[in-house]
Amino acid sequence: MRLLLAGGGTGGHLFPAVALAEELKNEEPNAEILFVGTERGIESRVLPELGFPLEHIRIEGFVGKSAVKKLGFFLMLVRSVVQSLRILKRFRPEVVVGVGGYASAPVLLAARLKGTATLIHEQNAIPGLANRMLGRLAQRVCLSFADTQGFFPAAKTLVTGNPLRKGIADCPPPEGDPVLLVFGGSQGAEAINQAMIKALPFLNEWKDRLEIIHQTGVQDEKKVRLAYQAAGWNKFRVASFITDMGAVYATAHLVVCRAGATTIAELCGCGRAALLVPFPHAAGDHQTRNAEALESRGAALLLKQEDLTPEKLAGEIVDLLNNPQRLNSMAGVMRGLGKPEAARSILRECRSLAGERGN
Repeated sequence: MRLLLAGGGTGGHLFPAVALAEELKNEEPNAEILFVGTERGIESRVLPELGFPLEHIRIEGFVGKSAVKKLGFFLMLVRSVVQSLRILKRFRPEVVVGVGGYASAPVLLAARLKGTATLIHEQNAIPGLANRMLGRLAQRVCLSFADTQGFFPAAKTLVTGNPLRKGIADCPPPEGDPVLLVFGGSQGAEAINQAMIKALPFLNEWKDRLEIIHQTGVQDEKKVRLAYQAAGWNKFRVASFITDMGAVYATAHLVVCRAGATTIAELCGCGRAALLVPFPHAAGDHQTRNAEALESRGAALLLKQEDLTPEKLAGEIVDLLNNPQRLNSMAGVMRGLGKPEAARSILRECRSLAGERGN
C-alpha cells in the first residue's frame, strides 16, 4: 500500500499517525509511507528520528486570528492546496489519512480534488475544527470515542479507538522500587512542571526510594533539572522530550499527566494508574470529560488544575504509592479499557477504500 498521513503539530495528532505507519510496516514491509506536515510542528523533530519521510507545506491556524489574518489564511490555504497537489502527484498514494492539525486540511482537500481515497481519524471526544470541516468530504471517519459520532455523517463513521505506538501495548507490570512518570504532553505543561518541583519537599520520605522520570517540554527542561538537583533528589531523569515512551511506561508504577485522547489511549494500552490533571482550556473541556470517565471507573484520579497545589499533588502521590494494591487495581481497570486493535482496524478501512477506488 502507498499511504500518505497528513497532519500533526502536536503529539496528540502525530503519534496515532506514527502508530499507523509502524503497524503498516509490520504488516507490509514493502509498503510506502509519506507524512505531510509543517516545519513548526512536532513532526519535523520526531519523524526524522524514526526514519519516516516527511514533506512540508506552509499552513497556519485559523482560530483566534484577526479579520485581516483570516483573509490571509484563505490565501495561504489555496497555496498549500497547490503544494499538496504537487506532493500527491509525485507520491501517488492509494489512500490519504488526515489525523488533525493544520496540515491535514489542505492535503485532504487536494486528495478529494484528485479523486484519491480519503479517511480521517479523530482522536478526541470533541473534534477539532479541521476534522469537523473535512468529515463531510472524507469517505471514512474513524473515531476514538463513540460519543463523537454525532459530529459526523453516521454512514461514514466507525469507532476504532486510538492507535498506539510500538511497544506501548506490550508493557509488562512494573517491578522493583516505585517509579513516577510525569509529563504534560509532547510540549510539556508549565502548570504540572511547577507543581511537581514545588511538591518535592513534601515527598522527602520517598527521596531514597522513588525514581521520577519527568518530561518537561523544551522551555522548562533546564529549570526543572536544576530544581531536582537543588532539592537533593537522588533518583531522577529529566528530558525535554522522550521518544521511546513505551520504555518509560514499562517502568512506571504511577503517571502524573494531562488527559488528552492520545495520552489516555496510551495509559489504557499499557495499563498504568494515573493522576490526571486535565488542560482546562481544551476544546469543550474534553480533557476533563476524559478524566472523569476514567475516575468513575476506578482507573485514575482527577486533580483539576485549579486545585493543583504542591501539597495536594504530593499528598495524592504519597497516598497512591503507599497503597500498592490500589495502584494495581487501577492499572488493571485501565488496561481493560484499551483498544489494542485500533491501528489494524483503521488499516483495514484504508485497504477497503483502496480496493473500492480500484474497482
